[in-house]
Amino acid sequence: MAGAPPLAIWRRNWPDYALEGLLLGCFLVTACLVVALLQHPGSPVRNALPDGTVRRAVIGAAMGLTALLILTSRIGKRTGAHINPAVTLVFLWQGKTTPADAAGYIAGQTAGAVLGVSATALALGGVVRHPSVNYVVTVPGADGPLVAWLVEFALSAGMILTVLSVSSAPRLARFTAHFAALLVFLYISLAAPYSGMSINPARTLGSAIPANVFTALWVYLTAPVAGFFAGAALHRVLARCAHERACCMGGKCVSCRCVFTCHKKAFGPESAPRTGGANPRPMDSREALS
Repeated sequence: MAGAPPLAIWRRNWPDYALEGLLLGCFLVTACLVVALLQHPGSPVRNALPDGTVRRAVIGAAMGLTALLILTSRIGKRTGAHINPAVTLVFLWQGKTTPADAAGYIAGQTAGAVLGVSATALALGGVVRHPSVNYVVTVPGADGPLVAWLVEFALSAGMILTVLSVSSAPRLARFTAHFAALLVFLYISLAAPYSGMSINPARTLGSAIPANVFTALWVYLTAPVAGFFAGAALHRVLARCAHERACCMGGKCVSCRCVFTCHKKAFGPESAPRTGGANPRPMDSREALS
């Protein structure tokens, strides 16, 4: 389908876009249910766990487990389980998807998020609309939007850097989804008071649109994208440095543009012909999360 018009690509791949929406929708349905169970004042679970920090940790554990199930599901393996426009944009930047497919994925993710929250609110009525749940919207904490932006940026960069690093390590690659799920747990447990913990523009829109709450929306549309790109760029630099160091230490510097001094001293000038030693190709979502 290379070079095919966008309409032809959309007609062919729309089931994957819909499945991406289903995955993120399920994530947000679970978020609404878990937050209602642990935060609504009428819930017996909330009354049994009066400590807010403990309740937040339980929410983080539940959402981390949900993320793990989504990432390792058959549907997740089929679509690559991006479930995040920032992830899709990173793969577009890496040449792992087309602009048409990226647009389809992002549309599916956003629609699925909105439908998931809306359906849960319709089913549970006032429980989801109650201020203690409030459609699980993500808004800045008491420290304000700037701190929320910095937190979202750091969390996003940490997530993609971890996923890329683990997925490219042969001994750890099969645990990539587990590392991502563990970060979801830690992020919600520790960072939610500062930003609400989104790291996902579609996730934020999924709550903001039904709730009609758009407080500091710019934070959640820009920080995750900037953070994911920064983390991916840093991984690319680190991977190249590691490759060149291994190349240098193995006496193969003639095959790459090594930045280490031993390249010029022992293995020829920097302009030596490149006969191999290509960098490992960037992570494919299907490989990383399968």
